Amino acid sequence: MGSFSSLNSISIDRGCILVKCQDAIKNSNVKRLSTRASVTTSTPQSLRLEELNARKSEKFQIGVLGASGYTGSEIIRLLAAHPNFKITLMTADRKAGQSIGSVFPHLVKQDLPDLIAVKDADFSNVDAVFCCLPHGTTQEIIKGLPSSLKIVDLSADFRLRDADEYEEWYGQPHKALELQKETVYGLTEISRSEIQNARLIANPGCYPTSVQLPLIPLIKANLIGVKNIIIDSKSGVSGAGRGAKEANLYTEIAEGIHSYGVTRHRHVPEIEQGLSEAANSKVTVSFTPHLMPMSRGMQSTIYVEMAPGASTEDLYEHLKSFYEKEEFVILLKKNEIPHTRHVRGSNYCLMNVFPDRIPGRAIIISVIDNLVKGASGQALQNLNLMMGIPENTGLHSVALFP
Repeated sequence: MGSFSSLNSISIDRGCILVKCQDAIKNSNVKRLSTRASVTTSTPQSLRLEELNARKSEKFQIGVLGASGYTGSEIIRLLAAHPNFKITLMTADRKAGQSIGSVFPHLVKQDLPDLIAVKDADFSNVDAVFCCLPHGTTQEIIKGLPSSLKIVDLSADFRLRDADEYEEWYGQPHKALELQKETVYGLTEISRSEIQNARLIANPGCYPTSVQLPLIPLIKANLIGVKNIIIDSKSGVSGAGRGAKEANLYTEIAEGIHSYGVTRHRHVPEIEQGLSEAANSKVTVSFTPHLMPMSRGMQSTIYVEMAPGASTEDLYEHLKSFYEKEEFVILLKKNEIPHTRHVRGSNYCLMNVFPDRIPGRAIIISVIDNLVKGASGQALQNLNLMMGIPENTGLHSVALFP
């Protein structure tokens, strides 16, 4: 199903992975594997398989910055079954000196180093880091990291390309503009080739992931209009983070729906940035998020106007063609409704298209696990690409049901 589900499914346009594999054979020093390749080569199939197998056996030392939050713990859970990545460094300033098992008892059996403060971290033997720190603190920390490190940043600090827009929505000036210029926005299925060659990835937000995956292909194909896009999204409470907040107490969230960030949610400019690039013109959307009384899961219900002459069948067939070779984005059979319970704990995005009762309009439903495809799973997918190993490595978890 996926692009990397078997060795034979690797296509020529992803030949930069093979160049990295050639470097791996020529050089035993893991640090040299961070050298980026930007050209494709044509080699016999047997040699390509040999090179990929050599790269698959490499071991990389991984750091997790901000390991005591939900996205940090999810990275650790996913890496427990990863054959190429070994966590050798974990930071959590407020939990420094503690074991990961004391912070997250479900990880008690993992053989991991104790948590330390970021200021005490030694990156000399680290190949790549996942940065799971809050926005606003991440820029300066990443700016101080060794330039040899591959970085996937799960905060919002590098997602917006316009520094003025970042300041407007996040209330402070951007402090690492030079790094911003080299950052690649890591919506994996849309920007795979750029991600392969990147050093710093801005991992997309959860809402933008659920929205952009179905909309970008349709906008690029001119099948839907870019005006009057209405997005109604709902997320599990884990999307609000692990910090103690009165609004997230059980009695505040249970047995109800909690709308928030109405007209001013910080994912709005990120969504509009991606859709505008797809349309080559400014796109403005109506977006309202809600917290639901569940731990994890996310659904975006999107209302769009179809282009003149287009039908829901056209939208369906285009998404089917666009994602038919992708492992983690699945267009369901016609009339099947995506449900969050069918992606819980997995890296999958399920979607489908339905005709609206209003002529000329369509309804698109997209569901993900906000902590996996919406955060840590996509981050791992991206780092796999950056390190030149199969994209689906460590991401084979089937959804938890019930």
